[in-house]
Order: sequence, then structure tokens, then C-alpha cells
Amino acid sequence: MNAWAGAALALYLAWAGTAFGVRAAMQRRRTGDAGFRGISGRPGTASWWAGVLFVTALLLGAAAPAAALAGLSGLPGTGDVTVRGAGLLLTVAGMTFTLAAQTNMGASWRVGVDSGERTTLVTGGLFAHVRNPVFTAMVFTAVGLALMVPNWIAVLGLIALTAAVQLQVRVVEEPYLSTVHPDAYGAYTARTGRFLPGIGKRPV
Repeated sequence: MNAWAGAALALYLAWAGTAFGVRAAMQRRRTGDAGFRGISGRPGTASWWAGVLFVTALLLGAAAPAAALAGLSGLPGTGDVTVRGAGLLLTVAGMTFTLAAQTNMGASWRVGVDSGERTTLVTGGLFAHVRNPVFTAMVFTAVGLALMVPNWIAVLGLIALTAAVQLQVRVVEEPYLSTVHPDAYGAYTARTGRFLPGIGKRPV
């Protein structure tokens, strides 16, 4: 149990540090801007909740393996090594695709949305297959970590992340992109799935 929890914590910290810290440093060096835009909207709005849930999910992602190392028991019937091994593979795959999708975004990479900002619409690389590959990869990473360290904190983190992603995409990012790139984004959403290939296309 402790070996799996230790591996999960190490992977999570490496992933979070690279996906946010290293990526932000690279962005600043490339563009002069780290890319952080913070939480959108007024407190209590759907867009505000998206940001709060996202931060909560990130904290719970680290807390789950840390709590397991401190002695928190896993959920009943979740100790199978095959399940934990599958979680490890899914975690590594999710981490890899998160970083690949961030790289595909180039100078358009941001954490959060500034409604007054105009960035290039990215439709190449992984974005040619799904509109939100970074978020898809992050959820897969969280699923993998929850399988590696299957306790109630990991489950809450996965729920918080899934809710945050759905709110952020549907309430914040899609309206923003529809305003900034009305024709191009409309055509893009008509041919490309929201989180999975072919699923969630928007009619023309």
C-alpha cells in the first residue's frame, strides 16, 4: 500500500510541477507572460465555482496519496494489484498526454480566461481529435491516481476535477471562444468532439 501511495505522490508532484510550474516558466521565457489568468467570474457564479473546484481537486490529488502514506485505509475491495497497475499505466499515459496537449497549445496556453484577451485558436496536434485534450488527459490522470490510491479523498478529488472541467469548458471557455472566433470555432466544434473523439460535436 505504502509503495503504491509513494509512487502516486511522486508522480503527482512531478506532473503538477511540470504541467504548471515548468510550463509557466517556459511560457514566460517564450512570451514574457506566465499564462496564469486566475479564477473567472464573481464569487458564487458557475465560472467562479469552476476555478474553486479546480484548485480543490489539485489539493485533493496530493492529499490522497499523502493520507494513504499516513495510514488512511483504501476503499473496500480495491486492493487488487492488477487494478493498481492499471492505474499506474493510466496515470503515466494521462501525464504524457497532458504535457503533449499543452505543448500543442504553444503561445496560446493559459490557465484561466481573460475575456478581453485574444489568442490564436488551436486546432492542430491533439486538438485535431478533441477540443479539450488537456482536460481530458487531466481527468484520465486523476482516474489513474484514484486506482493507484483508492481512498475517499482520491474519489472526492476526481469528482471535483470532473465537475470543474465541465463547468470551465461549458460556462467559461466555449462562450469565450465562440465570441473571439465565431466562424472558425463554430466550424471546429462541428467536426471535433468536446472531450472524446466524435462525441460532443456541436451542430452547425
